[in-house]
Amino acid sequence: MIFGFMPAPIFTLTLNPAIDRTVRITGFKIGAVNRVERATDRAGGKGINVAATLAALGLPVTALGFLGQDNAAVFSLFFAQRGIEDCCQRLPGATRVGIKIFDPLAGETTDLNFPGLTPAGADLVALRAQLARLGEAGCWCVLAGSLPPGVAPELYAEMILMLKARGVRTVVDTSGEALRAALLAAPEIIKPNLHELEVLVGCSLPTEAAVIGAARELVAGGVRLVVVSRGADGAFFVTADEVVVARPPVVKVGSTVGAGDAMVAGVVAAQVRGATLVDTARHATACSLAVLTAAARSMEFVGNDQVAAFEPQIDVRLA
Repeated sequence: MIFGFMPAPIFTLTLNPAIDRTVRITGFKIGAVNRVERATDRAGGKGINVAATLAALGLPVTALGFLGQDNAAVFSLFFAQRGIEDCCQRLPGATRVGIKIFDPLAGETTDLNFPGLTPAGADLVALRAQLARLGEAGCWCVLAGSLPPGVAPELYAEMILMLKARGVRTVVDTSGEALRAALLAAPEIIKPNLHELEVLVGCSLPTEAAVIGAARELVAGGVRLVVVSRGADGAFFVTADEVVVARPPVVKVGSTVGAGDAMVAGVVAAQVRGATLVDTARHATACSLAVLTAAARSMEFVGNDQVAAFEPQIDVRLA
């Protein structure tokens, strides 16, 4: 995919970030003593992961959200190294550390997620003021990840309505009650995984037809594009007019950490650049594969050359 124009600015919002500590344990067993082969720390949180991939793809991106001032240096360095503009607010205390146990033998990652910092009322007021000044019509904002403790699940919906009033195009990647509430504000794009979609609709979706049907209901409710990720089975990209299925090749997984966030970044990157739904599906899936197959967790490897190498390997077709 070749793009030759300056895209609109992109913002990502991460209200509950984490320092991701990924430990590699081959043959990880619950209830047993496990030997850690290696461990890495990285500034994380879904919106921050999305920003990292967008920046690596050469797109201008600004990070918004909350960071604990006690360990904010990890994030400041991360943003500086990747060319991400840092507009995150600093809160008293430390950003949480999340543990991710990766077992290469099983190809599985086990997450241990701790609660984050609770923003004060004044912090939320300052955030609303920041969003009220955000960008210009046509820019994009990705609202991603869980909400902090003590924050009402309707917060994303409130922010989406505020952003849409300014002509900002919104993308949401969250789950549970926060996603359910956000849908009432009709964001432009959402990306639930299969489990999150099943929780949202309140029933199992055992067939592809059932998944597509559930996604179409969300589109009928006002979402323009629903992307349903299904791990190794690929993803569905559903709009009012088209359904595209993207199936990746079989690959050796380095880690699943950040793969879904890379897919969100790929969707935004393609849409910003005016791609068709078929090309969006191919590009987004290739971004996810680039993360899945990496040995390192730093995400520097996610660039246009790496993504382009995967694109011809992906089976993309209209359903």
